[in-house]
Amino acid sequence: MTLPRAVLCLCLLLLHGPAGASELPGFARLAYEGGGDWYNDPGILQNLHRFAQKSTGLPFDLQEPVVRLTDPDLAEHPFLYLTGHGDVRLSDDGIARLRAFLLAGGFLYADDDYGMDESFRREMKKVFPEKSWVELPKSHPLFSIFFHFPAGAPKIHKHYEGPPRVLALMEKDRILVLYTFDTNISDGWADPEVHQDPPALREAALQFGVNILLLPFLQ
Repeated sequence: MTLPRAVLCLCLLLLHGPAGASELPGFARLAYEGGGDWYNDPGILQNLHRFAQKSTGLPFDLQEPVVRLTDPDLAEHPFLYLTGHGDVRLSDDGIARLRAFLLAGGFLYADDDYGMDESFRREMKKVFPEKSWVELPKSHPLFSIFFHFPAGAPKIHKHYEGPPRVLALMEKDRILVLYTFDTNISDGWADPEVHQDPPALREAALQFGVNILLLPFLQ
């Protein structure tokens, strides 16, 4: 059963807003090797965090920090975002650190911006060789945490035939890695003039982004 929005937001504040903490963490952009443009569409996370704050009333950090898996302060950024068009490559040390980070409670959201699918799946298999991708059913809470998407994830930019896919690597019931393929959800978070998406499509992308942002808080 989906919690009423007001109750959900209150629960998040109580659980993740300890005394002295003025903001809830948003996504940090993960920089990686291999030549893929991890920096694609700068500013989209700030747009998402701002939209999430306005929609939910929750005090999200509005910044867009950039982190690497080898950074000593990686644990200070519990939610990571990864995108790009080209090759994704992680070092052996980065693979070990990402595995430890995710198993310790961290969360990675990756959005294929067309061209990174093969390399991203290859690197995730190195991180979790024992796990396989699970396609999330439309009954999963992701599709109704705050905004309702009974038909599944919206398709912002079309690259392949067929519906968008929302995949996950899981540890029991907890999603460690969330991966959207052939959706370009995060392209819809860019400023309107960047991709010139229709307002309704951009709104859907931001709304689904809010659900993604709220998901790790509830796990």
